[in-house]
Amino acid sequence: MSQRTLTCIGCPMGCSLTVELSEGAVVSVTGNTCAMGDRYARKECTAPERTVTGTVAVRGGTAPVVSVRTAAPVPKDRVLEVAAALSAAAVQAPVAAGSVVLPDVAGTGVAVVATRSVCARN
Repeated sequence: MSQRTLTCIGCPMGCSLTVELSEGAVVSVTGNTCAMGDRYARKECTAPERTVTGTVAVRGGTAPVVSVRTAAPVPKDRVLEVAAALSAAAVQAPVAAGSVVLPDVAGTGVAVVATRSVCARN
């Protein structure tokens, strides 16, 4: 049996969680003051995910890049692949906030969306 200590990010309380694991499976979670802590700890220890933010190059825009984020979390072990895909991507201006920049980033099934608008150069 192993033990892992986490700080919960499920709510503003920031509880210190202790997770007991046996052969990769969560046996117990303690230290949480709400149900979100239990859910967060179980997910973080078995299938961690992250929302990825970054920028994508814009061709013909009033700004050289547009800020973006994944529309949903991606598996933590795929974050570097997602970042590489963002680095290699480019979109044509204009770009509207909320528009899909990459529909299936790095084969994750998750879209990347613009978080701001970039107008086309005159």
